[in-house]
Amino acid sequence: MTITEPVPPGAPAAPPAKAPAPSKPVLDGRRPPVEAALVYAFTLIPMIALVAAVPLAWGWGLSWLDVGLAAGFYLVSALGVTVGFHRYFTHRAFKANRALRVGLAVAGSLALQGDVITWVADHRRHHAFADKDGDPHSPWLHGDGPAGLTRGMFHAHLGWLFERDRTNAARFTPDLLSDRDVARVARLFPLLTVASLTAPALIGGLVTMSWWGAVTALFWAGLVRVAVLHHVTWSINSICHMLGDRPFEARSKATNFWPLAVLSMGESWHNLHHADPTCARHGAVPGQIDPSARVIAAFEKLGWATEVRWPTTARMNRLREVAAQSG
Repeated sequence: MTITEPVPPGAPAAPPAKAPAPSKPVLDGRRPPVEAALVYAFTLIPMIALVAAVPLAWGWGLSWLDVGLAAGFYLVSALGVTVGFHRYFTHRAFKANRALRVGLAVAGSLALQGDVITWVADHRRHHAFADKDGDPHSPWLHGDGPAGLTRGMFHAHLGWLFERDRTNAARFTPDLLSDRDVARVARLFPLLTVASLTAPALIGGLVTMSWWGAVTALFWAGLVRVAVLHHVTWSINSICHMLGDRPFEARSKATNFWPLAVLSMGESWHNLHHADPTCARHGAVPGQIDPSARVIAAFEKLGWATEVRWPTTARMNRLREVAAQSG
């Protein structure tokens, strides 16, 4: 069992982590009740705030400061997930110096999607069993009929978060467990969760010199921002495995869904990602917007990121040929 899908012939070998020992199980027991309760809280409370956002925005409680803070914190936390948790920590699409490595781990933690080790373990497991038994969030495991697909869509988007099984980090993330910096950031996840919500409130309160400014910033740049990013990320698991086009052959049903390209920072070009998991650019076709790839390119120019796995024309042509041969 490999950690990520094999790439097509001629593509570079994937180096995300050491191959898991066959004797190590996929799952590692059950979440304790307290952890399960926190998952419910971090998932449902921002969602409730998102539902409440419409009437609040209509009449009161939204300022340009709130909009700016929400956009800024969304950008940092979203790129922390896409550039950091996903393309760097999970798939090693580039190498990062120590400061960038720690910064990406912290930024991704601000998204409130779990600590970096848990997130990466789940995602490497997803690639190891993509759209097959063992995939933690495939929408295709409950049948192809309307009822099965509806159930599968809910499971892939949200339902899988409430399951008590825990992915075995020792099997899927031995590299991160042995990295002292990353392990320390993972342990600090509860503190970073508090910081992600209170930092906007602190800024809003100080700028407006009012408690009301702190409250509205907490609501919009804290809770609503987290909820929007949650649903965008979960949509990659659900929508981008069901709707859209598949120009490249992949060992999964991953698709491209262009309406989510900007909000997802380029993650919704999901078909190429599953065809070539270690590629640093997911939107590699002209016209495909991929903000995460632009950020990685900036890190490369600054010398913070090296050995970036950019797509090449020859590599892309091989991927297209594989898709054409498979019909």
